[in-house]
Amino acid sequence: MKVAVFSTKPYDQEYFDRFADKGQLQFTYFDSPLNKDTANLATGFEVICVFVNDKVDRETVSQLAELGVRLIALRCAGYNNVDLDAAKEKGIRLVRVPAYSPEAVAEHALALILTLNRKTHKAYNRVREGNFSLNKLMGFNLHRKTVGVIGTGKIGATFCRIMKGMGCKVLAFDLYPSQKLIEEGIQFGSIDEVFQQADIISLHCPLNPDTKHMINRESLSKMKQGIMIINTSRGALINTPDILEGLASKKVGFLGIDVYEQEENLFFKDLSEMIIEDDLILRLISYPNVLITSHQAYFTREAMEEITHTTIDNIREYADGEKLTNEVI
Repeated sequence: MKVAVFSTKPYDQEYFDRFADKGQLQFTYFDSPLNKDTANLATGFEVICVFVNDKVDRETVSQLAELGVRLIALRCAGYNNVDLDAAKEKGIRLVRVPAYSPEAVAEHALALILTLNRKTHKAYNRVREGNFSLNKLMGFNLHRKTVGVIGTGKIGATFCRIMKGMGCKVLAFDLYPSQKLIEEGIQFGSIDEVFQQADIISLHCPLNPDTKHMINRESLSKMKQGIMIINTSRGALINTPDILEGLASKKVGFLGIDVYEQEENLFFKDLSEMIIEDDLILRLISYPNVLITSHQAYFTREAMEEITHTTIDNIREYADGEKLTNEVI
């Protein structure tokens, strides 16, 4: 079976070529992201494989259906970039990778916290320039701080345990509190209690109409002065103009993000020789207390192996006419 892989990077091809049974599945790799203007590349393919920033909207889905595409295989957990109603109407099935390495994302969230707090990135650059001064490098102890965790799925639960191990008080919010986490000493409260009590807030929830822009002017007003906010989930959980306002007023003391609402125009690309025409991210980058990484929280060897194996298994199940274990629709 022929599979078209969109938004391919060298590491994607490396892992698919390493683990795929080339006798059953034949992968064709496209650097281009999938959208209405590139959907024609799927000509001759029954299966396509897409990533987080591919735009599988209604118009794109219609084109894919006309070309004979019958399966969309997401090599990620989230599917907010796919028009599910359109895919269902056109008879296109959708599979995903529901979990790959919760430790990878949770550990990256911790890395953002520690880097922002202890300013190791700034110390590294200083020392390389022969500057051994400690001025403006002071941080704070994480021990006994209250860490608010919004969303306690596999990644959020892993993050809770990590922060508990750091000696923090962990206060979580989830629509369905985990009894297991409660037994492990994790406290659950309302979302307003998390906003009001936390010294650090880390987002680990999916993006949907209820969570979009959950970090906004109103929710920021409930938080402690100098709050640290970490987002390794989805960019649109944060209203960017409002967070910029919070940074300017010093309400937000630290911001660490691995995702960004308009990241599809930026992330996974080398734009070092280009003019970036996104005023919001340029303003974010200008703040010394903002740390941005380009959607790399998932990017570990273990996670890449799990993503690849699960994606290949999802496609094989379809090719063999089996029940799709990780089907969304």
